[in-house]
Order: sequence, then C-alpha cells, then structure tokens
Amino acid sequence: MRTFCGVLLILALGAGQGWAALGDTEASVLHQINCPVGVVVREYVSPAGKVFGVSWQGPFVPDMRQLLGSYFTHLQQYAQAQTAHHGGPLIIQKDDFVFSSGGHMRWYHGRAYVPSLMPTNVSAEVVR
Repeated sequence: MRTFCGVLLILALGAGQGWAALGDTEASVLHQINCPVGVVVREYVSPAGKVFGVSWQGPFVPDMRQLLGSYFTHLQQYAQAQTAHHGGPLIIQKDDFVFSSGGHMRWYHGRAYVPSLMPTNVSAEVVR
C-alpha cells in the first residue's frame, strides 16, 4: 500500500515537484503534501531555505528513506539500539537528530528534525 501511495503522490504532484529530504534545500518543494490515500507530510523550512523538520500523519507510514534523506542512516543506526523495546513509540534523541514515530493500525504519526538547522527563534514544538 505504501508503494501505491507513493505512485499516487507522484501522479498527483506532477513532474518537477516533490519533497525535499531533511537537511536539503527547499527548491521546488511543497510545504504540505497530501497523499490521495490520506497521508499528510509537512516540511518545515528555515529562512535560509533548509528543511529543518518534517512531520507526517495518516493511515500509512511514508517512505522514511525519501523523507529523511541522508538522515535515514541515523534512523537505521539508532533504531537498532532500541530493538528490544517493542510496542510504543520509537523516540530517538541523539547527536543532531530527533525522531519520534508512533500510532496504531491505520493511524500513524511522527516527526523528525535537526536542531542545528532550526532558526534561532523557533522551538522544536513547531514541528508537529
């Protein structure tokens, strides 16, 4: 179903538009992306044009590799350390990377941000 959502998202957005990954620039980025099957992805961009945070909610978890970009390796590395923890949200606060994801069948939500990329006058609570 995630692949279906991805295909529909590409068709809905058309060529030349898409999402930027965490830490990338905002060139040609929509700041809120609504997938036809109900997933909403929000990107938070600094005045310098860097995506400092992303959030998501909906019936499916979006493609984390696409959403997190180069920070996906952080998720892989830190999530492995929490493999013994089952049932409940996944929360990672390491180095310059914050990630939380939780939910239940048909309703997932989460957020990720890079504190060093956040504008000085913005708090982490903005990424929701």
